[in-house]
Amino acid sequence: MSLTVDDFDFPLPPELIAQHPAAERTGSRLLHVNGMTHVDRRFADLPALLKAGDLLVFNDTRVIKARFFGVKDSGGRVEIMLERILDATHAICQVRASKAPKPGSRMILADAFSVTMTGRTGADDDFFALELDDGGDFWELAEQYGKLPLPPYIEHPAEGADETRYQTVYAREPGAVAAPTAGLHFDEGMLDALRVQGVQTAFLTLHVGAGTYRPMRVDKIADHRMHSERFEIPAATAEAVAATRAAGGRVIAVGTTSLRALESAGKEDGTVRVGGAETDIFITPGYRFKVVDRLITNFHLPKSTLMMLVSAFAGYDAIRAAYAHAVAERYRFFSYGDAMLLEPAADAG
Repeated sequence: MSLTVDDFDFPLPPELIAQHPAAERTGSRLLHVNGMTHVDRRFADLPALLKAGDLLVFNDTRVIKARFFGVKDSGGRVEIMLERILDATHAICQVRASKAPKPGSRMILADAFSVTMTGRTGADDDFFALELDDGGDFWELAEQYGKLPLPPYIEHPAEGADETRYQTVYAREPGAVAAPTAGLHFDEGMLDALRVQGVQTAFLTLHVGAGTYRPMRVDKIADHRMHSERFEIPAATAEAVAATRAAGGRVIAVGTTSLRALESAGKEDGTVRVGGAETDIFITPGYRFKVVDRLITNFHLPKSTLMMLVSAFAGYDAIRAAYAHAVAERYRFFSYGDAMLLEPAADAG
């Protein structure tokens, strides 16, 4: 079947888009999806759905303050979103302005420092290369002058509470411009309880880029090319996956970013390669999963690549039915919304 982007659309009342997180991290709802069966739960129920010997794999990336406001030499206003810091003085970014800056143009950001746009990056016209004009360090400047980059569908500017709640409690490695949002539901108490229960935990790093919010610009999904993201699989995580596989446990990805990293590094025997790499993996229905046995994830945007990923994992019809159920039951959607626990479709592995 030749699928189109419109095959992954669904009606979503705007009031279901969560603008703020639940009062407590584990206080959100959890929809357990197993084929066409849907069970409404609380996220606090998750330990009861896991068993000793299972392995939860988390993405420990940390969101940086990647949004800057400034002016061009011409006086026009500009908004910069860092996509990736390459080194202390070079970065790749997205630019919002009335007119895109030309190569060689200079911008003053946050009334504090200046950058020069040196050109577009590759064949992707959405991204620009930046260079600091007077030395300094992009990492330090982001922390000092940048704003937390909340998703475009969250209508309020970043507040003090967002500084905490738009990070996972285990965030360690700075570099993301969007949070791995499935992990936002876990607090230290739940992590401790899961470990006592015999559920193992492991970590990898995938720095989520601003490209995660870009709309698809093709009709047929076969024509889409994913943006690239950097990930790292530590040796301890690869060993934990191998041990879990050997013991008959389940590898459970916490979020689509963890799943994409695991599958990108996956071997045919269900283990993973150690080390860092770039991934532009695009998972659509028909993909055969090698590593991940279960997936914890939030609800995703209509017509997005992540809708395609979860449809590949749990089944196209199962996801359409689950989303219709979630809308009818008034689940909260997207980054600050509720979660799902997905069982794999019969043909997903």
